[in-house]
Amino acid sequence: MQTLPKIHIPLRAAIAMVRDYARSRVMEQVKSVAFIILYLIGFQMLVLRTAPAQALQISVGVGMVVFGLTFFLEGLFLGLMPLGERVGLQLPQRGGIVAIIVFGLLLGVGSTLAEPAIAALQVAGQSVTPWVAPLLFRLLENEPGKLVISIGAGVGVAVAFGMVRFYYGVSIKPFVFILIPLLLIASVACALDPNLNSIIGLAWDAGAVTTGPVTVPLVLALGIGVSRAIGKQKGGSSGFGIVMMASAFPVLGVLILGAMLNSSTPAPVSEADFFSPAHRQTALQLVDSDNELLSMAFQRGGETGRQAFFADEEKYRETVTSLKDPVVRRNLLGKMSLQEWFLQRASDTERAWIPVEFLQKAPLTENSGSEIVSVLRVESGRAMRAVIPLTALLLIVLLLFLRDKLQRADEVVLGIGFTIIGMILLASGIHLGLAPLGDQVGRPLPRVFQSVALEEGRILLEPFDPGQVLTSFQLNGESEQFFYLKDRRGTPRPVPFDPARYDPQTQRYEHIIKRPPLFGPKLTLAGIGLVLLFAFGMGFGSTLAEPALRALGRTVEELTVGTIKRTDVVRAVSIGVGLGLIVGVARILYEIPTIWVVVPPYLLLLLLTFWSEEEFAGIAWDCGGVTTGPVTVPLVLAMGMGIGGELNVIDGFGVLAMASAYPVITVLLYGMIVRIRQRRSFERTEKANENG
Repeated sequence: MQTLPKIHIPLRAAIAMVRDYARSRVMEQVKSVAFIILYLIGFQMLVLRTAPAQALQISVGVGMVVFGLTFFLEGLFLGLMPLGERVGLQLPQRGGIVAIIVFGLLLGVGSTLAEPAIAALQVAGQSVTPWVAPLLFRLLENEPGKLVISIGAGVGVAVAFGMVRFYYGVSIKPFVFILIPLLLIASVACALDPNLNSIIGLAWDAGAVTTGPVTVPLVLALGIGVSRAIGKQKGGSSGFGIVMMASAFPVLGVLILGAMLNSSTPAPVSEADFFSPAHRQTALQLVDSDNELLSMAFQRGGETGRQAFFADEEKYRETVTSLKDPVVRRNLLGKMSLQEWFLQRASDTERAWIPVEFLQKAPLTENSGSEIVSVLRVESGRAMRAVIPLTALLLIVLLLFLRDKLQRADEVVLGIGFTIIGMILLASGIHLGLAPLGDQVGRPLPRVFQSVALEEGRILLEPFDPGQVLTSFQLNGESEQFFYLKDRRGTPRPVPFDPARYDPQTQRYEHIIKRPPLFGPKLTLAGIGLVLLFAFGMGFGSTLAEPALRALGRTVEELTVGTIKRTDVVRAVSIGVGLGLIVGVARILYEIPTIWVVVPPYLLLLLLTFWSEEEFAGIAWDCGGVTTGPVTVPLVLAMGMGIGGELNVIDGFGVLAMASAYPVITVLLYGMIVRIRQRRSFERTEKANENG
């Protein structure tokens, strides 16, 4: 065979080609991220009327996400996916069904460990209170390794079952009719226990987190290889359905782990009991030391918990006033600034112990540039531990077990390097940018419909002349004192006067800056409507930008020979995600038990699946998995946890689960509508032929 001569490209031309290619890949990710970021920032500034805090850090984080996605996906297509497809193509021929099952188990666990969105679950655990949901706190804060392993084991079992299904050509419907009722029964059983009830939302959200940019392409590549190798790929649609199982089995894995740990986990108690000395030994089952417990009282608790921690009032007051010391403040408040703690956590009594003049001089934030370096260092280790074992598994099976050669080794090595770099940047960007942004939008979101003024800060006016205080009267004769205070633009504005905050000896007046409710005290329904509309817009718009969904829609259009349009599939899925976010956010706002919003849609899905055709059922169920990408997951999780933290709801999980369930409903309904239209069109054609 004649060897083709090598093509020599000048260095300048090569650099230009690489530059143009890199620019196109970066712009793809910018387009997928831009809408949801601008949507959140626009809502925060125009509706919530607050500027994003830590704007520089969030900007750096979003930039990391863009470049991280670019490197990550490029590395995935160059390195991991070709390895997975090649192993899947040869494994059935040389190893048989047993080897396929074992490899599927290992691949599922390894791919889950490499999912960037797994890091979002750990960030979400920072707002869980251990006295209200001890088991949920333990899974997210104390046992995150076991949580990830249980999720990975669920994915591994799903991949193994999926490979068996491909190998023997089994329908997807039996798996749906067995697995979904099993999950619903297990969830209902967990709802009867206070501790297990708190992890139902986490379990169902875990299923959405797993079907990300690592698991889905690798699993599909393996499935395609197996189907081709055994010659049972009757149609392109036979490859659908495995994403559904990769979303369902992790739910069962988390519920089983929770049941195993429940007996050794303390029961929920009140905040005062949790921090009291009498409960100290039980509390130390969830935290490592008394100092960590005290820090938790300041960062996650209220005045009740801090009072209960100390034996006497004097020690309690001394600790609060010691927050003026930067070292003490860092130990007790962590990354939280003194102003943030003062406004969000401190009681009126505690605020009186901290001089206002010191508060105004304290730094606005405790974060610094070292935070970025620290996050990059931590995420670098995690990325290496996630990607290298997965790569080693694929190479060992390919080179040692299958005794095949590694083709295009330079591309594979480059792809693995890109994957590691991308995962470091992506996970760091989630931690620094997406999670804080979602929390900043979610936490003040209840203000849109609550008729409660929000305290934003305090100003010390010295000297203050009480003679400048004026009085206004209403028609019913009620009076109110006020004075004029210039705003940042220098415009005098009337503000209320509180005599209790004036000290005649020092001639000081402490003015509290409050932001009034957005819709006034009588328009809460309009506010709730705006919140739900915001949730729908966030789900609909972000889903339209998901590249995995566009690829799936294109595949469906090809398989149906244009009968089902790609744009219609994308639109149906986007509407479903929007509806799912409405239900998920409403659950948190109204404190609806998670089981009440999980069971009804999945019962409906069982009925719709029974009536749907086999090919379209697998497509529809997989649509629920491709909607939760590496950008949507951390933002939705952070937003849900932020809303839950502001309203003191036990947890803010469950939103992602709804964003995965409702797209399946809308796609199945759309498929039925298409089939009905086709049947009617066929009947009209038959009648026309008979009459003709």
